[in-house]
Amino acid sequence: MPDRFIKVACCDELQPGKMKRIDIDGRRILLANVAGVFYATADTCTHEEASLSAGSLKGELVKCPLHGSRFNVRTGEVLEEPAEENLKTYAVRIEGKDILIDLT
Repeated sequence: MPDRFIKVACCDELQPGKMKRIDIDGRRILLANVAGVFYATADTCTHEEASLSAGSLKGELVKCPLHGSRFNVRTGEVLEEPAEENLKTYAVRIEGKDILIDLT
């Protein structure tokens, strides 16, 4: 099976407690650094399609800037409404200083 991981950033680009949006292959991906561990989810809120990277990150929780839905960036799970659908998550791998994600 071919390797499906794609480099999306370098580790030193994203400090702990920070997140950013990455646009790749027509997808909006949220990349978050939680205490030195990187997580990747869909960047689009499942409630009304706001960009989660414009919201706030507190620990593993990202808050949507539009209506306040909260999601766990590790699992994609909805933790606070009005959103009802979980976020898609992506596997993350670190190689040296590179952050790679699997878009499948």
